[in-house]
Amino acid sequence: MNSQAAALKPVAAVSERDMANAIRALAMDSVQKANSGHPGMPMGMADVATVLFSRFINIDPSAPNWPDRDRFVLSAGHGSMLQYALHFLLGYDDMRIEELQRFRQLGSRTAGHPEYGHALGIETTTGPLGQGISTAVGMALAERMLAARHGADLVDHFTYVIAGDGCLQEGISHEAIDLAGHLKLSRLIVFWDDNAISIDGPTSLSTSMDQPARFKAAGWHVQSVDGHDMEAVAAAIEAAQQSDRPSLIACRTMIGKGAPNLGGSEKTHGAPLGDAEIAATRENIGWAYAPFEVPDDILFAWREIAERGQAARHAWEQRLAASPQRQALESAVAGNLPDTVFEALGAFRKEHVEKATKVATRKASEMALGAINAATDLTVGGSADLTHSNLTITKGMDRIAPDDYAGRYIHYGIREHGMAAAMNGIALHGGFVPYGGTFLCFADYARGAMRLSALMGQRVIYVMTHDSIGLGEDGPTHQPVEHLAMLRATPNLNVFRPADIIETAECWELALKSKNRPSVLVLSRQNLPMLRQAHSEEAHSDENRSSQGAYILREPAEHRAVTLIATGSEVEIAVAAAERLETEHRIAAAVVSMPCWELFEEQDADYRKAVLGSAPRIAIEAAARLGWDRWIGDTGAFVGMAGFGASAPAPDLYRHFDITPEAVAAATLKLII
Repeated sequence: MNSQAAALKPVAAVSERDMANAIRALAMDSVQKANSGHPGMPMGMADVATVLFSRFINIDPSAPNWPDRDRFVLSAGHGSMLQYALHFLLGYDDMRIEELQRFRQLGSRTAGHPEYGHALGIETTTGPLGQGISTAVGMALAERMLAARHGADLVDHFTYVIAGDGCLQEGISHEAIDLAGHLKLSRLIVFWDDNAISIDGPTSLSTSMDQPARFKAAGWHVQSVDGHDMEAVAAAIEAAQQSDRPSLIACRTMIGKGAPNLGGSEKTHGAPLGDAEIAATRENIGWAYAPFEVPDDILFAWREIAERGQAARHAWEQRLAASPQRQALESAVAGNLPDTVFEALGAFRKEHVEKATKVATRKASEMALGAINAATDLTVGGSADLTHSNLTITKGMDRIAPDDYAGRYIHYGIREHGMAAAMNGIALHGGFVPYGGTFLCFADYARGAMRLSALMGQRVIYVMTHDSIGLGEDGPTHQPVEHLAMLRATPNLNVFRPADIIETAECWELALKSKNRPSVLVLSRQNLPMLRQAHSEEAHSDENRSSQGAYILREPAEHRAVTLIATGSEVEIAVAAAERLETEHRIAAAVVSMPCWELFEEQDADYRKAVLGSAPRIAIEAAARLGWDRWIGDTGAFVGMAGFGASAPAPDLYRHFDITPEAVAAATLKLII
């Protein structure tokens, strides 16, 4: 706990109104000093937050990662000063008053929006509106699943969310609300900051939605209260905690509450109040203290909340110590997969090298998952209504259902964005390794949450099948062309496009081992031959060659005249082209399989040089060229897509778009002769 708390003594009885005014004062002072930020929401929701924290929430700032803590998600992340003020008042070690004075400054803990990992106690990155409430659905689901496995004596907590009008207007909110209501996630309680104001002015400019009715229609328990009536808020929370459904508490509030001239106006949303209005606000709320000053009695009242949470944690630790579930729960929360998973994948690779198994990589993924899921119960799968296309369910995986959370497979419905956000929540909560599937083309729909997976460094695994024009007849709406470039441009995201069953198993192993980075497995619909055996020195090796991002699959006996670089289904084309060049034109061609650009980029310069060689290079990929020039250089050639696809059987499309061994051979002749 913050060392400042040790010297605090209770001076007199402190009202919750005074405690709330401390939030208001710190928010307006910090935004004013930074000359940047959003004071209106923290001031408007200060009363709700005070009741929640002073009477209900169980957190311990001295142990911010205590597994059975309640989760608090500030979905309206622009109001970040609400969370930072709370953290200072509660006594988080890293949130001293100096951090509030450095709000939004380089190197401070108090970033413009809450950033996971940037300050203690921040459960998820928020700011993109709607992401917080949607991620919280995953947290609440993980709590129910973990409780089903380990018992309510060890897993029994709530997920609380403060969301604004913007969160509820974003489309992802509908996906999240629908899923949560269907699954009856009763430990999820959302406070809607119903202040009727958005940046442009009154929300009536752009919406007439009856939000409580929408939540009711989705199966939520719904209440409406005056957000400044603390007893009404407390009564609503008590009722929500007893519900068997997720709860919405619509809190009618005034944005910028306490500011006598600007309160209730959009002018308080995203700008400092100004010195004159701040002075008037101090007088209006009876806050006779200097900027950033909180009197000891009020600070002591806040620190007592932290002490209550610490006592709750100690009691939980005693239950844990006496529980036969202790080792299993601790292992699950740590996210450590057993060695048996990787032993199973090693045996899987050996078996299928020997069999030379030819399957689509989506099928290879299903087969690898069968080995993974049999070796651990920490993996939880799902799909956005494409289970038997993505092939993400394996034998023995029971389905999650309303009131039955003991399974391992989640039907996310046609909600790609909501699925991705929920998986972020599951990963952030701890206890599971989530993976979920859709078509690669629909990465467009999931993109916002996928970006946050990378930004937060979460082990979320995206299984994205039907990866190219190879999906065939569904046509250009479903054929991803630019998606690989978009995903590869995302920092801290591994994009795997395996060429055969062996690379698929290797990529799964790498994704599971990447605890601080999400992964995308980009998988084919069409069957692909097993390529490793025919062009390796030995039939099987324990080495995971995909771990280097790229490797030489075929090295000619003579000095190479050209290097063919390909990924996924086009590696087969590169091999066939190399054989054609050798037999028909006596041109020595090396073939490089590059399943993961990001891992190849992390290799040392000598390795990259050895793989790429000094000969002219040609890249082959049934996608857009963007990004390939970094590997093929200014003089390289590209065989791939220059526009959108078409509807036809896959072989016809490859011929139509000239992505064939013959086209690669012709490009080689043009390049080197």
